[in-house]
This record gives sequence, C-alpha cells and structure tokens, in this order.
Amino acid sequence: MIPELRSRFNHDYSPDRHAHLLACLQQRCGVPVEFRVAETPIFVPREMLDQMAAAGAEMCEALMGNQEYIRASRRAIPQGYCVAGEPTHPHFLTADFALVRSSSGKLEPRLVEIQGFPSVYAYQAVLSQTYREVYRLGPALGTFLSGLDEAAYWSLLGRTVLGGQDPQTVVLTEVDPRHQKTLPDFEVTARRIGIAIVDIASLEPEGDRLHYRTSKGIRIPIRRIYNRAIADEMISRQVQLPFDLARSWNVEWAGHPNWYFLISKFSLPWLTRAGRPGRFVPPAVFLDEFLAGDGRRRLHEAGVELPAPGADAVYRELLLKPLFSFAGKGIRFDPTQAELEAIPPADRPGYLLQQRMNFAPTIETPFGLTQAEIRILYLWPDRNTLTPALSLVRLGRGKMMGVDHNRDQEWVGASAAFFR
Repeated sequence: MIPELRSRFNHDYSPDRHAHLLACLQQRCGVPVEFRVAETPIFVPREMLDQMAAAGAEMCEALMGNQEYIRASRRAIPQGYCVAGEPTHPHFLTADFALVRSSSGKLEPRLVEIQGFPSVYAYQAVLSQTYREVYRLGPALGTFLSGLDEAAYWSLLGRTVLGGQDPQTVVLTEVDPRHQKTLPDFEVTARRIGIAIVDIASLEPEGDRLHYRTSKGIRIPIRRIYNRAIADEMISRQVQLPFDLARSWNVEWAGHPNWYFLISKFSLPWLTRAGRPGRFVPPAVFLDEFLAGDGRRRLHEAGVELPAPGADAVYRELLLKPLFSFAGKGIRFDPTQAELEAIPPADRPGYLLQQRMNFAPTIETPFGLTQAEIRILYLWPDRNTLTPALSLVRLGRGKMMGVDHNRDQEWVGASAAFFR
C-alpha cells in the first residue's frame, strides 16, 4: 500500500532471510511457532491505521455507553460463565478490519469483529521487532501506535496485566496452555512480565482464594489472573474446573471473562444501527430476527442483495456466524434457507447473519496480490484510558483470513504492519 516500500522489500527478499526470521522467532519465543508466519510485513499509511484505531475505540465506547445493549449481551452469557468481580471496562480490546474497495475505488476499512479479550500482545511485539531486524527496515518505520515506543509498549502491557500486584502472585491461565498454538505468546509474556503460565484446570481453591503451584510445588495464593481461557473452548472440551468460576473469589482479573461476551460478535447487529460508530460495520442481524422478525427487511434496507425467501434460497451475500466461537470456527459461507431453518429455534439467538465483505487484494507478492486483515490491539490498564497500542496483520488469499486457513500457501499468514 506504500508502493516504493513494497517494491523495495520484494526486491530484497530471499528465502534464506525468511528462514532466518523463523529461526530468530523460535529462539526469542523459546518454543516452536506452529502457525504460519508470512514472508512479508505490510507497509501501511499511518492515517489508515489511525482511522481503524479511532473507529474501534469509538465502537467500544458506544457499546459501553448503551445500557440496553449491556443488559442484552449479559443475558447471552452461558449459565455458569457469568463471573463475579467484573471491572468497569475491559483491560484488552481487539478490533479486526478488512480492507475493501469503495465505489470510488478507494481502500476503506470495514469491521470484521470486535472482541473484549486478549490477543497475542507479547508475541506480536517480538514478531514486529524481528521483521525489523532481519529485513533491516530501520528506525524511520514505526509499528507501535499512540506515540508508544518499544519500552513504553512493554511498560503499558505490564501495567495492564499486573495491575500493581507482585508478579509472583499473577498467573496467565489457559486451557492446557502447553498444547495451544499461542504458547509462543505465553512464553514471551511470562519472561517479560515475570508471571507463571498455569492450566486453569489446575488452580486450587481454599476459602475465598485461588492458588497455583510453582514448578517446585510451592503453593502460592493468586492475586490477579491474566485470563486467556476461552469459554467456548471450555464448553466444547467439557473442561471440569476444580472451582466454581461464577463464584465471587478474592482475586482480580486482567481480562475479566465477562468481557469476552459483553464486547463480541453479539455487538455487530447493535453497531449496525448505532449511527456514526456503525458506518464501518457491514450490516448484520441475529438469525432469529432474520427467520421470524424484521431482520430480512433491515438487511434489504441496508442494501444487502437477498434472494426471494424459499426452501431453495442460497444467501451468497451473507455469512452465518456463531456468536461466541473463536478463530473463525463455525462460520458458513453461502448459507441456504434449509441450513438456517435446521438450526433449532432455541439456538438461533446464538447466531448472526452478516453481509459478506469482499477483501481487496492489495499486497503485491511473487504469488499474486494478497489480502490483508488488520487487527488493532488496545490496552486499558486500571485507572487509565483505552489506548491503541499495536497492530496485527493476517495475510491470505482464500475465503478465510485466519492463519489456520492459509497454511498451505506462500506469502500468507501472521504478519505485522509498518508505517512511516
């Protein structure tokens, strides 16, 4: 998107450099990186990243200020997963944007989804720095947002995770963390911030406190939890916790589990009709509204082309998405009327239909033009403000942009963005 930088990178690229990049990443993370890392970063005008960052923050603030929305999204939290001790704001926020072509041919961002849940904050900073060093991108290109430099970014991430607590009393929890593809992020986080990585199913309750055991078996009370355990995974894997997650515990949360639901895909139909914040949002409605309410009419009025209703209807302009799945799980392209009606009525409020976006191929590579999805990573420490901190990029050439969906191609996968 910055042609001279793109051309220079492509000219200087070599497979040996990419191999060196991967080796450096593994050395710096301390474990293999099992998802695909793209051969290239992208070069983006700073104004475009700033526009995305401002839009995501505006959407978050609009949702948090809408008490009707907050009440409705809270009712959507599955039984047993509404956790006590919810802070007044999410500590982490991510907003994913597609790049599409407007009718005038201009590149514009469109929201894919927004989520009040942590992402790979530590790994992404390492990936960006490794691209910079291996490809000698130099200090004239930035990667951190909001005027942050590398030291300020790590300080902000540390304050958000720790909240002033002793690192020995703070843990990063996940379901079976040693077998997650995000383990490189966990390892970097643990080393940089000084906290332990703990399987959430191994926490030990006593009284109103939760404890973990160190590698030497020492039992330590937990003051704060950096939560990376996704409710969807705990439900699908039928994880049995040794404590009642919904009970009030004497512990702080960095990334409180409730915000995973309160700011999520559930917000897309609400943002669709939210006025100014919704201008970046492709129209979306809940499935139950579409089949037995005014959802079809609202999509039609928003300009979405729909076939006549009928048993053989195929909705090629729509995506069917489960609300609380992660990493693109369960998304259906070209859903049919029969598929929609096959979902039991009681389950339909847990799905939405969203206008399908046509990602604009924008990145020139030796294998043709590649599409980019850009995620803005925000941090919101206690007693502070929401701050866009860094971007994360996924490159792809298929229907799905996630790294798991582009593993058999080249010049695609996890990447980073640089700007002048």
